[in-house]
Amino acid sequence: MDSSCFTESIYNLIPSDLKEPPQPPRYKSIFKTTIKNDMKKIKTAMKTMGPAKVEVPTPKDFLKKHSKEKTLPPKKKFDWNQPRKPTVPLRTDHPVMGIQSGKNFINTNAADVIMGVAKKPKPVYVDKRTGDKHDLETSGLIPKYINKKDYGITPEYICKRNEEVKKAQEEYDNYIQENLKKAAMKRLSDEEREAVLQGLKKNWEEVHKEFQSLSVFIDSIPKKIRKQKLEKEMKQLEHDIGVIEKHKTIYIANK
Repeated sequence: MDSSCFTESIYNLIPSDLKEPPQPPRYKSIFKTTIKNDMKKIKTAMKTMGPAKVEVPTPKDFLKKHSKEKTLPPKKKFDWNQPRKPTVPLRTDHPVMGIQSGKNFINTNAADVIMGVAKKPKPVYVDKRTGDKHDLETSGLIPKYINKKDYGITPEYICKRNEEVKKAQEEYDNYIQENLKKAAMKRLSDEEREAVLQGLKKNWEEVHKEFQSLSVFIDSIPKKIRKQKLEKEMKQLEHDIGVIEKHKTIYIANK
């Protein structure tokens, strides 16, 4: 029998009612063509790594023949009387040999060692049981800086600066005293200054506590406005606390 009769499968004789469902049309944006054209314009303008408009060479500056060739230096006339290099020695010429010195190098070296100063060993320290050695000079174990002549003495530029600050403070105090007499300004005492400072810190703690109690997610405009308001109040209180802590003497004008 012919083998071609058995190539057909029996499953092909069963009618199949299953049909693949039609696929929905793929979404396509209406702005696709516009965006594609815009991107093409932008990329085309930047393909030259710079401005697209370049200066065009003039027709008179065309490439001429032999313009790229290197120019040789002018030819010089050869002079036979110029000095030349020394001649090469002949094969029969021999160097001077047999010169001996009467110096006794053994005695000279021994005298240099005897008369020379002994070399001091480099100071080292060992910090492990395996014998690891390190330089002692740069280790910080030698009290080198406290033995200096100017150790513990205030530098001259700091003394000069302190005098300038003291003089400026005296001038400021004199100016304040004059203004006190004119405008009757009042100087805060240390107790009043400390009370004001503690009051500001207490206010900052209350505002900070209220700030910490805000919700994690700021999802509305009122919450955002409240957060900004608390941050502004905390920043102003921090500024006032820093000013009072920095200045020991504070004057206020009598209204």
